[in-house]
Amino acid sequence: MLSEGTIIALSTPQGNGALGVIRLSGPLALEKTKLFFHPKVKNTDVFAQPNRTHFGEFISQQELIDEVVVTFFKGPHSYTGEDIIELSCHGSPFIIQKIMSTYLEAGIQPAQAGEFTLRAYLNKKIDLSQAEAVADLIASESAEAHRIAIQQLRGGFSKGMELLRQKLIEFKSLIELELDFSEEDVTFAEKVELKKLLNELERELLLLKSSFAYGNVIKKGVPIAIAGKPNVGKSSLLNALFNEEKAIVSPIAGTTRDAIEDTLVIENLLFRFIDTAGLRETEDKIESIGVAKAKEKVTKAQILLYLYDKTTAPELLAEEIKTLLHPNLKLILIQNKIDLETKGFDKDFQKILLEKLSLKLETPFLGLSTKVKDTLSPLKKALLTAVQSMHNSNGIVISNARHYHALSEALDALTQVKEGIDNELPGDLLSIELKEAIYHVGTITGVIDHDHDILGTIFSQFCIGK
Repeated sequence: MLSEGTIIALSTPQGNGALGVIRLSGPLALEKTKLFFHPKVKNTDVFAQPNRTHFGEFISQQELIDEVVVTFFKGPHSYTGEDIIELSCHGSPFIIQKIMSTYLEAGIQPAQAGEFTLRAYLNKKIDLSQAEAVADLIASESAEAHRIAIQQLRGGFSKGMELLRQKLIEFKSLIELELDFSEEDVTFAEKVELKKLLNELERELLLLKSSFAYGNVIKKGVPIAIAGKPNVGKSSLLNALFNEEKAIVSPIAGTTRDAIEDTLVIENLLFRFIDTAGLRETEDKIESIGVAKAKEKVTKAQILLYLYDKTTAPELLAEEIKTLLHPNLKLILIQNKIDLETKGFDKDFQKILLEKLSLKLETPFLGLSTKVKDTLSPLKKALLTAVQSMHNSNGIVISNARHYHALSEALDALTQVKEGIDNELPGDLLSIELKEAIYHVGTITGVIDHDHDILGTIFSQFCIGK
């Protein structure tokens, strides 16, 4: 719940560190700081001009707590839109606790989780999607995740949403006008033109919605399952990718019983690799649990690296691979241990396997040996290509599940409008569904006062009172 008045929180991580930054926001931030902060520059109001950094001592009950650096940001020109104090001290937990306690005893309230950003939203410094981007930016683990979060934080996504929302409002305005002039039999837009506009809006929403597949995996890391028969080299591949012994490698089949997971950044993208138990029928209860878990991991993966060697017939491999495929899965087939083959990578075997799988020749298909230097380069390139193929072309990427849900709801509403036009439903029923679409798009950025917006659009574009 939002606290009233002035709030305080530690903005740097808990624990020992070189520095700790304590942040205050609210009307008493400056007043209370003046009670305890004694600047090195005497006999002057160092806070007379905001946005400047000042060095001095923090003294509580005549006890010197620490030498600190204080910066004052005067509202509304601050992150929250309120007066803000940022106090930098040494990162001792004792010092931080002492300074925090001093402020709390002086009547400052502890901030709730995310409250500084919530105040920024309520004071119209940022919208909802930008507020969510703050959390994404902090959590970003790769350059691409950082790029998407920065784009959203700077309002690129919000501008696109607002433009889309305005198009929906304009469309609803036409319906509203026809209702207002229904007795005069006035038509403001032909049904063919309305359908054309609806199709354009639907395409935009679908394009945004489809970008979630890319944005979500970039945000959380691309989940990649490594699967195949026992002793085919899955653990060796995992170890080679990470250049360390992540998994036990043994000539004994069935060594891997549980899924082994770790993350790796390749060309600015975060990948989450999952080495799974070898796929086979087994009487061993523990191993059978591992096999079941392996299949479960594949259902949650975006990319499947299926490893095989030529000891298993392509027909049998194809049968097993088919049981693993699902609509959102990108398959990369890997013939492993090619250093043991006299012919190396067997393209004839590849052709037969693809035919049995009914897959196109464009399906990524690699030969690999973890014992050969630079053998992983083609695999890394194939992984990057697979992820990039998820990316839409309009530059806007959604990575938030709430946004995805809102776009889905808006699309459903537009579908109802299209069906309504085809069935010649009256304008008031169409208007209800359009209102739903506008609402759901507006929830993304937190702008949902659609009735006011529609009136503004009508009066600005048409002389209704004339």
